[in-house]
Amino acid sequence: MLRWTRSWRIPHRGLRPSDSSPARVEVAPSSSGGDGAKPRSVPLSYTLLDGEATLPALVFLHGLFGCKNNFNSIAKSLAQRTGRRVLTVDARNHGDSPHSPDMSYEAMSQDLQDLLPHLDLGPCVLIGHSMGGKTAMLLALQRPELVERLIAVDISPKETTTVSDFPHYMAAMKAIHIPDEVPRSRARKLAEDQLRPVIQDVSVRQFLLTNLVEVDGHFLWRVNLEALAQHVDKIMTFPWRRESYPGPTLFLLGGNSGFVPPSHHPEIRRLFPRAQMQTVPNAGHWVHADCPQDFMAAIQGFLA
Repeated sequence: MLRWTRSWRIPHRGLRPSDSSPARVEVAPSSSGGDGAKPRSVPLSYTLLDGEATLPALVFLHGLFGCKNNFNSIAKSLAQRTGRRVLTVDARNHGDSPHSPDMSYEAMSQDLQDLLPHLDLGPCVLIGHSMGGKTAMLLALQRPELVERLIAVDISPKETTTVSDFPHYMAAMKAIHIPDEVPRSRARKLAEDQLRPVIQDVSVRQFLLTNLVEVDGHFLWRVNLEALAQHVDKIMTFPWRRESYPGPTLFLLGGNSGFVPPSHHPEIRRLFPRAQMQTVPNAGHWVHADCPQDFMAAIQGFLA
């Protein structure tokens, strides 16, 4: 059985609920303010697939500009194959989750520290791609009791230097102009035509265009471009930590990706002493999209 809820963003930023919209489940925000205080959490939008409650649930965290729907087919397949509960989550400022000016990894980790106990899903198997992988790593370091084991997909706890185009992507997305009341298919083509001079890679354009939504005849980006642009440098880094995570950890890398070079391995070993490295030969950075069967096989092998 599928259980799901959506948490809507602030009204002027994106979608607004209608009478037929699913109910909103509130997670009490943490207090904030003052040095050392916990960041204020936001109620994340998620999809939860039911399964055997005695087994650790699988929790998927997407990357920058992604959303929980990136893992739809994989989540359903793994729920059937493993019999486990599977949770997919929209990060703050992405998908159907609320917008916030804070885009730090500490804040994104706090969101999950509040959500997972609320859903009675700890300890879980935490699977994070790219930005979601860094969130997953920080959560495991901060709250190891919530994480039974960890899978970081094509990312490491080091500064990401491979990708330098995200600021250009964001500037191009901000500059898009689409007339009101045009058909959605026409709006998407107009947006793609305006992105093409800056973003030549068609797969990247199409990925970014999954964030284009229509609200009352107006087309807008559902991601919070202002917050992402302001914090993109912070998103590319990782908070320095003294402690290590004692649980089993898998770093699942794309064979055609350069996101995790050998120079990152010492820091991986320092923070995650039980880390294993596994490469999917024909995959790029988006391992789950490039080679979904190999991706799922790697997860099942690690669970075994």
